[in-house]
Amino acid sequence: MTIIPPLEPQKQRKSLGEQIYESIRESIVSFRLEPGTMIYENELADSMKVSRTPVREAIRLLVSEQLLEVLPQRGTRIALISARKVSEARFIREQLELGAFRLAAAKWSDRDRSAESASLEALLLQQQAAAADKDVALFLRLDEAFHRAVLEIAGNETLMQMIYYMRAHLNRARYLAMDQFGHMDQVVEEHRRLYDAIRSGDEERVAVLLAQHIRKLDQELPELRTAHPDYFVH
Repeated sequence: MTIIPPLEPQKQRKSLGEQIYESIRESIVSFRLEPGTMIYENELADSMKVSRTPVREAIRLLVSEQLLEVLPQRGTRIALISARKVSEARFIREQLELGAFRLAAAKWSDRDRSAESASLEALLLQQQAAAADKDVALFLRLDEAFHRAVLEIAGNETLMQMIYYMRAHLNRARYLAMDQFGHMDQVVEEHRRLYDAIRSGDEERVAVLLAQHIRKLDQELPELRTAHPDYFVH
């Protein structure tokens, strides 16, 4: 039976459909719903304590993102992780974020950044705590929050939306990597170095550090596919 916890009260004004979509999407990325698992509208609706109509719409959106796939005469299942799509998403993420992170470094001294500094420092501390607790799902959400906070400094809303929608495939592989290799402490240190380079306005160092940070998955992907052959497709 497909189990997703009931929706939590939202502080932000999000529609029920948006909340359901994000909840199922997060469950796919964090392997609460494993690749290849069959899902059913009624079970999802029951476990989330919502009606089937918004669940159906969320499923439609996730099919369009290729996180779910419809099998003729069988139903809907969680899509296997496409190694090709992960590599493509990693490349796109690098190209998009390199420009944004450089821009954040260039803009850092434009005005007082005490609020941004406090936010990024807090995220780094929360990441350290999640790493100590070996909470991979929380750590990955905090990882996303760190990158999003830097993108907000760059000030490109369209870019943030593009990165959000294309990173789910990438993050499924990243979740597996963090779970298997246990290198969350290393990721925190990489974020710390990126933060320091941004604050110093060193665009070239930011570019080098970010490329190293992002490309690490390319080296890990073959081992992940060997360890979890049932999760992957070419």
